[in-house]
Amino acid sequence: MTNGHINPANVPDIALKDGHSIPQVGLGVLRIDDDGVTPVVESALEAGYRHIDGAAGYNNEAGVGRALAATGYNKGAARETLWVTTKLRDSQQGYDSALKAFDDSLSKLQLDYVDMYMIHWPTPFNWRSADTWKAFMKLREEGRARTLGVCNFMPADLKRLYEETGSWPAVNQIELHPTWQQREVVSYCKEHGIAVEAYSPMARGADLNAGDGTIDRIAEAHQVSPAQVILRWHIENGTIIIPKSVHASRQKENLDLFGFELTADEHAAIDALDGPTRAGHDPATFTYA
Repeated sequence: MTNGHINPANVPDIALKDGHSIPQVGLGVLRIDDDGVTPVVESALEAGYRHIDGAAGYNNEAGVGRALAATGYNKGAARETLWVTTKLRDSQQGYDSALKAFDDSLSKLQLDYVDMYMIHWPTPFNWRSADTWKAFMKLREEGRARTLGVCNFMPADLKRLYEETGSWPAVNQIELHPTWQQREVVSYCKEHGIAVEAYSPMARGADLNAGDGTIDRIAEAHQVSPAQVILRWHIENGTIIIPKSVHASRQKENLDLFGFELTADEHAAIDALDGPTRAGHDPATFTYA
């Protein structure tokens, strides 16, 4: 379901604390140029995706917008069946700058509202999240951003945001995959009713070979791909996932996660792959300007 509508891929919704529901599987569009992203989004919509995860910092919002307009998903009844996320550039954090940036994103996306607007990185070394969040709350009151979320927030960042604004985000999007499970962050989010969304759910492909053949053995047992095994593990954990693929066949495969289940031993074997090394950036020091 998507926003109360059955979606063609039978992807379940995750209920959020603000009353909205987000499709558990979405399409990520990081590192796809503005021209190239249009056919990628179009093929994903054709495959049955009803959740697109973008960002101003990806420099391809206009291309996403062209795909939504060309397919009719930017307005009317079709729009209500689609979940669109975008994110604020770190360099545009702050109250007035965030409001201006949002208007620019909405224009490029050719939408009247987004389903979720997110702070992209916490930048604790240059903290502006409280003022930014107040702008986000204004956008939510106006109905132009329905759900408010953050990305890469560690427990200390989440706590600080709450102490300064009295508000928890509905979603925290973090790097999360079998070899980097961030259990402390996940636990803190669950304690405070924050849904966890995983980017790089396969560690950009590196985790397909994790565990000395563990993933391959499980895939063979179920006659599915190693990617499907890892994504199924996320699904069973209740995590929202946004795997990226520019290939229509892989997009379809990444949606096809609901015809098999991991055994308890298989799930535990993937749990045991947790390690000390992230694939991406450290939120304590990184900014995605």
